[in-house]
Amino acid sequence: MARDTTDQTPVTSVADLTAYLASGAKPKEKFRIGTEHEKFAFFKADNSPVPYSGEASIRALLNGMAARNGWEAIIDEGNIIGLVDIHGNGAISLEPGGQFELSGAPLENLHQTCKESNQHLAVLREIAEPLGIGFLGVGGSPKWTFAETPRMPKSRYAIMTRYMPKVGTKGLDMMYRTCTIQVNLDFSSEEDMRRKMQVSMKLQPLATAFFASSPFTEGKPNGLLSWRGDIWRDTDNKRAGLLPAAFKPDFGFADYVEWALDVPMYFVVRNGHYHDCTHVTFRQFMNGALKGEIAEWQPNMGDWTNHLSTLFPDVRLKRFLEMRGADGGPWRKICALPAFWVGLLYDDEALAAAETLTRDWSFEDVQALRDAVPAQALQAKLRTASLFEIAREVLAISRSGLKRRNRLNSDGVDESQFLAPLEEVLAKKSTLAEDLLALYQGRWNQSVEPIFAEYQY
Repeated sequence: MARDTTDQTPVTSVADLTAYLASGAKPKEKFRIGTEHEKFAFFKADNSPVPYSGEASIRALLNGMAARNGWEAIIDEGNIIGLVDIHGNGAISLEPGGQFELSGAPLENLHQTCKESNQHLAVLREIAEPLGIGFLGVGGSPKWTFAETPRMPKSRYAIMTRYMPKVGTKGLDMMYRTCTIQVNLDFSSEEDMRRKMQVSMKLQPLATAFFASSPFTEGKPNGLLSWRGDIWRDTDNKRAGLLPAAFKPDFGFADYVEWALDVPMYFVVRNGHYHDCTHVTFRQFMNGALKGEIAEWQPNMGDWTNHLSTLFPDVRLKRFLEMRGADGGPWRKICALPAFWVGLLYDDEALAAAETLTRDWSFEDVQALRDAVPAQALQAKLRTASLFEIAREVLAISRSGLKRRNRLNSDGVDESQFLAPLEEVLAKKSTLAEDLLALYQGRWNQSVEPIFAEYQY
């Protein structure tokens, strides 16, 4: 999750909030790719979770990375909870259960993206190995109970932990026991945002299917291929899932703002202190609901930016678009996820082809697909159409888009090489989750312990 920001600019009207989103528009030549990935930290000796404190700990990893990278520590109530490169080359943050996240720099091409994640993991291994710590890239914690999972001392997470059980049944599992790969992509105008939002919202269940890698919970198969995908079906449905408004032909920034205004807030930050604001919406906040509760009760743009970061639709709109549907995965998947979306959304011909393919998909169609995918992955259907066949067509569109982008590495190879893990899924007709289940029933002798050694970074 993003670093919480401070921006004291007063919010005077709803138009200010819409203008903030619109200000993200940029010319196509300035489009960038920002990739985020999370991973589970574990002790190699016994595959147990890594606590926040101690000699071998999450805190020790952060301090080691700070010394190695020269990145600035992010402090919350006296605790180091992340790192940021003051030159804009990315950040490291912690998810609630200690999942270690790299929020990558905004980069020009996928070769740079893959190099960035490789370098991050190499440096992290350098710090982690003397501590006996490894990192696992899958979508759901395969072994630890909720009680065994550590808690990070981050103020926003304490507020969320109290709030989640009030609004859904699976919010705490989302926070503490899942990992994702995400990519953040740009838009050039409101129309461009709309087209990308609509295509990517419709295709997000396909990303969940392609990247399904969370078939185990507490040491046993959980009956799903993407447990993480299922968790998002009942985390907090006021702030997560599909957005009906995004399916409107005239969807725009103002529609997203109107939706966001009526979602309950998590917090406001004043003088470094987090105030629990889960009892008010942002609209009520603007209408003076916190007057008398906190001294500086008037909303500012930092409050709005932070509120946007607490919304969890399948595609999140900030001053860019966040693709949020995929489980975490091994290193090659960290490169494959941004490749998939860049190929579809950053090439005009590919975007038009994806629009044509998905044009008649209704909200109800996509919701039904989203509900089916966690258990069925590519075996799910959209109406009577096989998602496997749709996946083949969509991947071909993405591949063509990447080839037309023609961003070559020093060996003259284009970015479509990064789709190889997804092409393998189609060739084998098996997701990573299905591969893991086959190993569990076969060579792993019905144990999840080998996943830590065999799928660590």
